[in-house]
Amino acid sequence: MRTETPQPIRLSDYRPPAFLVEEVALEFDLSPNATRVKAKLTIRRNGEHREPLKLNGERLKLVSVALDGRPLGDGERQIDAEFLTVPSVPNAFSLETEVEIDPEANKALEGLYMSAGRFCTQCEAEGFRKITYWPDRPDVLSRFTVRIEADKTFQRLLSNGNLIEAGERPGGRHYAVWKDPFPKPCYLFALVAGELDVLEDKLTTMSGRIVELRIYVDPGMAPRAAYAMDALKRAMKWDEETFGREYDLDLFMIVAVRDFNFGAMENKGLNIFNSSLLLADPETATDMDYERIESVVAHEYFHNWTGDRITCRDWFQLCLKEGLTVFRDQSFSADQRGHAVQRIKDVKALRARQFAEDQGPLSHPVRPSSYLKIDNFYTATIYEKGAEVIRMLRTLIGPELFRKGMDLYFERWDGHATTVEEFIRCFAEASGRDLSPFFAWYEQAGTPRVSLASRYDAAARTLELELAQETAPTPGQPTKQPLSVPLRIGLLDQDGRALAFGRDGEALDETVVVLDGARAKVTLDSVERPPVVSALRGFSAPVVLETDAEPKDRYVLLAADPDLFNRWEAGQALARELILARAAGKADEVGEERFAEAMGRALSDQAADPAFKALLLALPSEPDLALVMSPADPGAIHEAREALRTRLAAHLAESLRRLHTGFQEAGEFSPDAAAAGRRALRNAALDMLAANPTAQTAELALGHYRGAGNMTDAIGGLTALMLIGGPEFEIALAEFYERWRAEPLVIDKWFALQARDPDEGALGRVIGLTAHPAFDSKNPNRLRALVSTFANFNPVRFHDPSGAGYRFLADQILATDAFNPMIAARLVDPLGGWRRYRPELGALMKAELQRILETEGLSKNVFELVSRALGEAAEA
Repeated sequence: MRTETPQPIRLSDYRPPAFLVEEVALEFDLSPNATRVKAKLTIRRNGEHREPLKLNGERLKLVSVALDGRPLGDGERQIDAEFLTVPSVPNAFSLETEVEIDPEANKALEGLYMSAGRFCTQCEAEGFRKITYWPDRPDVLSRFTVRIEADKTFQRLLSNGNLIEAGERPGGRHYAVWKDPFPKPCYLFALVAGELDVLEDKLTTMSGRIVELRIYVDPGMAPRAAYAMDALKRAMKWDEETFGREYDLDLFMIVAVRDFNFGAMENKGLNIFNSSLLLADPETATDMDYERIESVVAHEYFHNWTGDRITCRDWFQLCLKEGLTVFRDQSFSADQRGHAVQRIKDVKALRARQFAEDQGPLSHPVRPSSYLKIDNFYTATIYEKGAEVIRMLRTLIGPELFRKGMDLYFERWDGHATTVEEFIRCFAEASGRDLSPFFAWYEQAGTPRVSLASRYDAAARTLELELAQETAPTPGQPTKQPLSVPLRIGLLDQDGRALAFGRDGEALDETVVVLDGARAKVTLDSVERPPVVSALRGFSAPVVLETDAEPKDRYVLLAADPDLFNRWEAGQALARELILARAAGKADEVGEERFAEAMGRALSDQAADPAFKALLLALPSEPDLALVMSPADPGAIHEAREALRTRLAAHLAESLRRLHTGFQEAGEFSPDAAAAGRRALRNAALDMLAANPTAQTAELALGHYRGAGNMTDAIGGLTALMLIGGPEFEIALAEFYERWRAEPLVIDKWFALQARDPDEGALGRVIGLTAHPAFDSKNPNRLRALVSTFANFNPVRFHDPSGAGYRFLADQILATDAFNPMIAARLVDPLGGWRRYRPELGALMKAELQRILETEGLSKNVFELVSRALGEAAEA
């Protein structure tokens, strides 16, 4: 059993760095098992304090250390498992160290490691300390010069910045020297060495500079990087036009690697990507892959200014770069793929991940106040909720003042590490508004619940809106304060026509009401007819909205709301109420039939975007439904949801078949939004038809699969066959594997598909797949595809009453923790919500968490999340 308790790091304890590293010269002599790293640091004291020099360093074999050229003896420096300390140093000096590391043995994939025979790095958040001794914190910014030497079999030698020298060395070796002119924190350092093909292009910036663009990939894979290159160029132009930000180096590089803990990393000038988020062609990638590539390429490029040029003072400010950059990439995607469809997708992701996080013991503010391992705070709260906070800020002050505030932020903080307070101060100055009340969104955890009640006075032609907000207690924050909640509101009449109104003497068709206290009343006048309130349009705040709307009002919104997000939301609300009623034993069959009829009318709307119709057709997911059922009963939810799907499939069968036939692929594949939307609707129609598993439907699904001209349709057909079950599915599954067994990214899809199978034998299948020759638990993509997909997206089988699903996940967490604590910790979350489920299920989940916690040698990463899930950790 674990005996020591790791101590948290707290925001309140922040102190500026005692020393700054102004310049660093790194020399890498690369060898898979014995890489030598020499570092010469030009250091000066930061302030008047006289404390010793203390550098982070883990898993390093120290060869030598010298101060101003003089070797230090054992009595002049101290080394332990985490630090190199030099007690006595002058105010300005150079420190030279040489260490040896073993990249081949580094299965944690932090620092310098090997992937597919190539060297690569991942230094965010605290990986650089596993490369050399360094003050490993983001507020130490340095100019890096890097010399890399290796055998010529490692063809490319890449690092940050500009290549200033390269040549050959005796013994079949070669070298390259890179210099980055911009000061950066060590977490943005990158190195890649190995055999790689390259796709090259150029871009002319808005000032007329020519930037070389290079994407490095596995040999033979360069054509699959074409879409990523196109996305990169579009993102660079978009950032110039939207935020006035131009790229600053003469060279921008991206490298795809197979083994990566993250999706991608924004290292200055040398982004490193998980290959799953970079490589695509129609045969091997789905439309979702194309969308994610476009989004993530843009995200990492946008970090050049929001993360690289301006970085975080400390890791508590992580949302300053991630939330802001997610907002930027979501805005880019909306411009590329349609604002309404993109907004719905973003909110679906927010609710699925972040709302669940807020409801459980892992809830934390957008800016946490303490942590044991910062790796554990790369969460949906930091990223997605952080983006929502930026979006609300833009709503509150308006787009023009928001842009003015961003310009001020870039001007003031370029080249520095800063804080959320300084970021918000820029918008307060630009807008002339007191934004201090808004800051509570960063410091308070939890999802606010906003209630809205309306009362119409026909004689006075007024509509009174009563608003209230409440946020439930979260770990460490039992008492909540009201937040500034912007609610975008419009009105429709009972026939679905837009209804004008007045507010403060102004005639409007839409308004933003800001609820900044516990309660508020707002009166709209000149309302000519009884209204239907369309509230929280565009999901203008990350809250749960509860209204006094009746089902008939929601049907009006579903049919006619000009705000497409709220039209979709009305359909989701109606479906959610019907499913939960049935799950509680109170099925409303009349209501279900009425809903099916309304969906039929929506699907027949010729003016509606196919991508929007596809989203409209998808019922709320089982994990989403579990968030609003208390206590959650995954089995009952699954049965109730399937019953509504079956009713829709039967009622809409003719319409669904027409949609399936009418949107068959014609001509050459295109990844653009319009073509992807048509494929999405066709596959959504087939998915719904599969809920009524007749022989005719099975034949249709098999034909869809075998006739697929792209991976999107192949996976759509295979998914439908999975939902139907039977020999056709098993035959198609075997065919799929045989065809794609040499394509790792496609085989990830094969594993993930089986992990989602709701069949009663799903857990046995998943356990069997862990012994499959193609399964490699040390590859994060493969582990996520099977284990994480099963635990997060197959609730009816993960929550098996026997507890076998929980035992399986706990076993996988413990096995993975032995070599990759970061990935192991990310598997904890499905067990963390144990309090939300039926008591007998919750008890089984809690027991597995307790078993994990009592295991000897548990990493800090897993210990922190498991102890918080059990309620045994300090405030986060």
